[in-house]
Amino acid sequence: MPQAAERLDAWLAAGYAGDMDYMAETKERRGTPLALWPDTKSIVMLGMNYAPAGDPLALLENRDAANISVYARHRDYHDVSKGKLKLLAGWLAAQAPGSAVKVFVDTAPVMEKPLAQSAGLGWAGKHTNVVSRRFGSWLFLGAIFTDLAIEPDAAEKDHCGSCQACLDICPTQAFPAPYRLDARRCISYLTIEHKGHIAPEFRQAIGNRVYGCDDCLAACPWNRFAQTAREAKLQPRADLQAPPIADWLRLDEAGFRRLFSGSPVKRIGFARFLRNLLIAAGNTRNAELLPLIEPHIDAPSALVRAMAVWAFGQLATNARLHDVAATRQHHETDPSVQAEWVLALKMEAPKRS
Repeated sequence: MPQAAERLDAWLAAGYAGDMDYMAETKERRGTPLALWPDTKSIVMLGMNYAPAGDPLALLENRDAANISVYARHRDYHDVSKGKLKLLAGWLAAQAPGSAVKVFVDTAPVMEKPLAQSAGLGWAGKHTNVVSRRFGSWLFLGAIFTDLAIEPDAAEKDHCGSCQACLDICPTQAFPAPYRLDARRCISYLTIEHKGHIAPEFRQAIGNRVYGCDDCLAACPWNRFAQTAREAKLQPRADLQAPPIADWLRLDEAGFRRLFSGSPVKRIGFARFLRNLLIAAGNTRNAELLPLIEPHIDAPSALVRAMAVWAFGQLATNARLHDVAATRQHHETDPSVQAEWVLALKMEAPKRS
């Protein structure tokens, strides 16, 4: 545990830069497990392999298909991992009657990554995620806190060497330096955690990603040693592997909730989901989506209306854009949506000339 505590400041300072204030606000509790549970004497760190069967970057070439992160193409990993951890924790407690255990899977301010490195599971890669020599970048992490004194394993060393494949592949250049992530530029952060509008400079780089991004993980050479995940509950759902963007543009909120029941995608809510989906639609270069995009210009959420205007502007001819603007623009009261109309009408694009 002391090794993990020593690494905390480095992870907070170098690993994350952006509007993730909760990291700093919970720093004291993250700094030592004793702040969460004073009786803690040992932490058992575990990783669950979720490596995909194929190349997760291949779907990026199919602009008409929505792309969600590998980790969200199956049942919510929190539920799967926690169930496994509870079984192991129960067994551990049974070995020493009277002992106590607590299980954590993203349910408390636990710094899983530095703890995993201290436990020898892997090391902090240049993309700031844990890399394992056995499983590459594809690991879900969980922790069992216990009041048992267990002899610690040796910490893992950094094996990145001179490689910077994860840095070079980033579509938005979210790594200002090795081991440092600027969350404000990270597609995973923008499409999942970020609650507001996504800046124009990132929209085309997002491509067809509607939930998360796997580029830096997939680029890691250590993945060549990873074996496809064997856990049945972590097998990808067929309807989430390459779904047509057109189909998802037809979803209403009830349909969204049904489709993503038991999935982490559901947690971002319908408005943010549509925000991301409309950006992907605008990047398809497929004008056949215009009839599906246009109704969203009248959506209740300004977040959705703004991206509907942007997507419509990406695909429509000048004449059609001006026709729609004539009936919609002057009725818009939200400044952010008004700004999107102004940008769309000013945009010069060969497809609309």
